[in-house]
Amino acid sequence: MNAIKSIIQFHRLASLPDPLHPLVSIIHVEDIRLAKDALWERFYLDFYTISLKRNVQAKAKYGQQSYDFDKGLMSFTAPKQLQSHEKVDSSEINKDLGTGYVLLLHPGLLGKHPLAVAIKTYGFFDYAVHEALHLSEKEERNIIDLFLKIEEEYQHIDPYTQDIVLAQVDVLLRYCRRFYERQFITRKTGSNDLLSRTEQLLNAYFDKEESLRQGLPTVDYLANELHLSPHYFSDMLRSLTGQSAQQHIHQKLIDKAKEYLSVTDLSVAEIAYRLGFEYPQSFNKLFKSKTDQSPLEFRASFN
Repeated sequence: MNAIKSIIQFHRLASLPDPLHPLVSIIHVEDIRLAKDALWERFYLDFYTISLKRNVQAKAKYGQQSYDFDKGLMSFTAPKQLQSHEKVDSSEINKDLGTGYVLLLHPGLLGKHPLAVAIKTYGFFDYAVHEALHLSEKEERNIIDLFLKIEEEYQHIDPYTQDIVLAQVDVLLRYCRRFYERQFITRKTGSNDLLSRTEQLLNAYFDKEESLRQGLPTVDYLANELHLSPHYFSDMLRSLTGQSAQQHIHQKLIDKAKEYLSVTDLSVAEIAYRLGFEYPQSFNKLFKSKTDQSPLEFRASFN
């Protein structure tokens, strides 16, 4: 695995002049000329990237997912995430990169700024490539304005540069979160299908003893079955229902537990094991935290 450790190194590999600031840079995609280097087949960066690209024909891979960037969209990567570019041996590679902007942001610039913590709360840095953010024309203009403001600011480095750049990055990330929530809502048909399929998966899981022998259903399991990244899956569910994927699993589990407690004579321990808990105490604790009653108190309310 190849590491690109600095923004300066990335600039040189992309045949660009050295950056004006060592810890932040805005790259114009059309200026990139990738060196024919096997490095691009499997690599990771030691810094964040936020990209807005248009008309990209070359395929890129991020983790195990690939996506054909043929329309304007945004994608995000965090440090140490595996990436690759296909067609690295093709003479067409630099004709296929399209147009747009890429923000390179080194963690060193964040320092002790509040954004150093906040940036880790943005789940879209862990989304798969095919879960990219699609922008309207108005949204795209807002994002481009912020890219250009960041680019203008680091042209001159002074004691105010860091705070002003990071303030703009903070606004950029907040816009992206808003636009992703809009995307979840506007893709209502697909979102409703996701909810339906999630319910079907959970029902099937709780109805099969062989599944429950493996333990409780996990967010990773559901996301994998739905061909989504765990963060995208959880964020979409939260946008649609107000609950994260983990909360959704717990709610389904509590509903199933209530069913067992009200219509069967199974002991609390037997119910716990049937639901995939290794220890009945864990089941008791979760049930009480969600219902303000112990399982036995809930059962007694039916007598």
